[in-house]
Amino acid sequence: METLSSLCTSQALMSRSSSPAIFCTSGSVSFTGFSLKTQAFSKKKQTLRFVRASVAVEQQTQEAKVALIRIGTRGSPLALAQAHETRDKLMALHSDLAEEGAIQIVIIKTTGDKIQSQPLADIGGKGLFTKEIDEALINGDIDIAVHSMKDVPTYLPEKTILPCNLPREDVRDAFISLSAASLADLPAGSIIGTASLRRKSQILHRYPSLSLRKAFILRVCSQGSMVEENFRGNVQTRLRKLNEGVVKATLLALAGLKRLNMTENVTSILPIDDMLPAVAQGAIGIACRSIDDKMANYLASLNHEETRLAVACERAFLETLDGSCRTPIAGYARKDENGDCIFKGLVASPDGIRVLETSRKGPYAFDDMIAMGKDAGHELLSRSGPGFFNR
Repeated sequence: METLSSLCTSQALMSRSSSPAIFCTSGSVSFTGFSLKTQAFSKKKQTLRFVRASVAVEQQTQEAKVALIRIGTRGSPLALAQAHETRDKLMALHSDLAEEGAIQIVIIKTTGDKIQSQPLADIGGKGLFTKEIDEALINGDIDIAVHSMKDVPTYLPEKTILPCNLPREDVRDAFISLSAASLADLPAGSIIGTASLRRKSQILHRYPSLSLRKAFILRVCSQGSMVEENFRGNVQTRLRKLNEGVVKATLLALAGLKRLNMTENVTSILPIDDMLPAVAQGAIGIACRSIDDKMANYLASLNHEETRLAVACERAFLETLDGSCRTPIAGYARKDENGDCIFKGLVASPDGIRVLETSRKGPYAFDDMIAMGKDAGHELLSRSGPGFFNR
């Protein structure tokens, strides 16, 4: 069987400390690489390597001066890549932040990271990957918080603002398989791994030959393919499960694979017309305390206004629908060739039997785009009727 690319993980650094956070200076954080099929090092050598990495971080932290900015982030490789992107942009734009030790990265473990054995919808829904980071921000333990915007609830905690979005990455989803070129090519009986209700419902709706809808609900595979619903973990974990044969295929956000330089794993890219992305997919958001004008000014220098407006439109749509991890919702706003906003929104029943879509076009301006998102949400609410999401 073909071997996927070598993966990286931050868990080694985190496993050596009982503290809820790990501090790193402005230097790079390295991840230990390994092949899914062939371990490059023995367990003993890996352990020694991890210890040395932890000691190196601790020594580096002790020698560093007091940081001007402490960036709070989750500890997954993707989250750290996003924090490093933020750090690098700040260092490039501000000479006072370019000095060694001026920016510190603080790794914070969230509820979503701690509980991997259950579907997200069963352990609290909103804020699973942001709550502890937000608390650290409010308490003054960090100065700014870097989030994947699709993880951020539509409401922000008191005393915080989110004034900055970095330029958005590719919003499409990637299909990854070792045995099939596309979803349509998967043979009967194949298991597709995803933890996303949005992806599951659109797969079931657009590719009915892949799955018996009742088989999906009962989690029993009959003549068609089944969607494995609790396929959780970071990008590396999901690719490892695919390589081990736990599933025949999976879908991941192309943006994350690009930020991790892992696009060689992509089998094909799903068109937006076939798989509408999650609200705010591919966007990074950076929050600070509402009273911290200094941090707000730093973040203003990083903000990409086109992305911020698109994300605001999509989140207005989501907020109107009161979306949660139990509701398959997709939304995407973009600027067309004439400079107008094109918005597409979708809600689906979890079994994929019913999918309702809508679209809007209007000026690419904040108030107009918020109105478009809300209006689209109200339309789908009225069309879906009571009990739509309980199918």
